[in-house]
Amino acid sequence: ETATQSTWGRSTFNYTGAMVFYFVSSDGHLIYMGKDKYENETLLKWGWPEDLWFHVDDLSSAHVYLRLKPGETMDTLNETAVEECCQLVKANSIEGSKLDRVKIVYTMFTNLQKRGDMDVGQVGFKSERDRRYRTIEKNREIVKAMMRTKEEKYPDLEAERLRRDAEEKKVRVEAFKKQLKEKEEMERKKKEEDDLRSYKDFMNSGEYNSNREGGKNLEDDFM
Repeated sequence: ETATQSTWGRSTFNYTGAMVFYFVSSDGHLIYMGKDKYENETLLKWGWPEDLWFHVDDLSSAHVYLRLKPGETMDTLNETAVEECCQLVKANSIEGSKLDRVKIVYTMFTNLQKRGDMDVGQVGFKSERDRRYRTIEKNREIVKAMMRTKEEKYPDLEAERLRRDAEEKKVRVEAFKKQLKEKEEMERKKKEEDDLRSYKDFMNSGEYNSNREGGKNLEDDFM
């Protein structure tokens, strides 16, 4: 298993009040990163399943996240947004920012793995095959454009994640209720159709005609 290396202290701290830098990609995606190693650790704890994580491969750097829009995947995200995140993470690497070319690794937040023996901010991967790589050259214009969208905030990342999960659960419950109601309606209609079919079969059966004829004969005899 490969882990992004760092020289940070062991993750035995209790840290709150994270400072997060927010950016907006040219096509409107939310991008964010932590101020330092402690913020990076907090982001690792409270990221969203739909977040795409970027890091300079084999070098210390910021952890940059892009929030995918509904229906998007890591492989369908447009190339411009990927490049903007890669340039941002390169610019926020002490060593990487000095190099003309660096290799960037990116993967879904759900593919990140944090073990108890890892340093603060250090992270591994659950699946090696679910990582993507891109080698980039320095592009100052992209970095300048990204920096113009920069905002500094102190969000409650835990509360935001809990609200997101609650909303997702609500949507799932509503979808389940709708599915259950549709199933009950289909079963009701099927029963009505089966009952109607049974009635028609009886009406057309010899047994019904026999009873009808038998009743007529009895009536004639009585008269």
